[in-house]
Amino acid sequence: MQRSLLLIAPLLFAAILFTGYRRMALANAVQTAGRVPAPALDDPLAPQPGREIAVFAGGCFWGTQSVFQRVKGVIATEAGYAGGSAATATYDQVTTETTGHAESVQIVFDPSRITYGTLLRLFFSVAHDPTQLNRQGPDVGTSYRSAIFTTSDRQRTIAAAYIHQLDAAHVYARPIVTQLTPLKGFYKAEEYHQDYATRNPNNPYIQICDVPKVKALQAEFPELFVEYKGH
Repeated sequence: MQRSLLLIAPLLFAAILFTGYRRMALANAVQTAGRVPAPALDDPLAPQPGREIAVFAGGCFWGTQSVFQRVKGVIATEAGYAGGSAATATYDQVTTETTGHAESVQIVFDPSRITYGTLLRLFFSVAHDPTQLNRQGPDVGTSYRSAIFTTSDRQRTIAAAYIHQLDAAHVYARPIVTQLTPLKGFYKAEEYHQDYATRNPNNPYIQICDVPKVKALQAEFPELFVEYKGH
């Protein structure tokens, strides 16, 4: 389902749908964050400042970007597409669900301030539900799948170990369906998608689907939360 279908729904239907989903999303986000342990395998903080890249797909990239923009140690984020080719990396093509792309977020972070494992913990707790196959909430299709696009063998090792750790601990009622794939290319999305949640805070979709994620981040990880007002 494309987000536009939700945004043009009749007002009464939208109010009922969004109110119910908002309550469910906020409750689930806060509850899950409190149950997700830190990775047993992770690198220590780097001794010197630097830049590394993480790429996550967790449903609509508006919400994923909105979470990681507000994390201490994150230098920059971009909404975009990963999993397909450069030739099909446009929103109109990706929403046909035929390109192999997932809506993704590229995160540039300072490994002296935050570890890759900590970013994974946020991804698996407040950013999305890793047990939903080819969807997140009201958004349905492979472009909304849960995926980690790794940029190194070390990232793959840490992410695979963490998924095994969470599944073995039965943190979720259902198995994790997150794909673990080497990054072949990340393609920045159209400019109107960048900072979308920050620039459109009163959009009903943002209020229902994404605001609860930011609230959960602030409530459950206050030591990592930073304010973000946009570029």
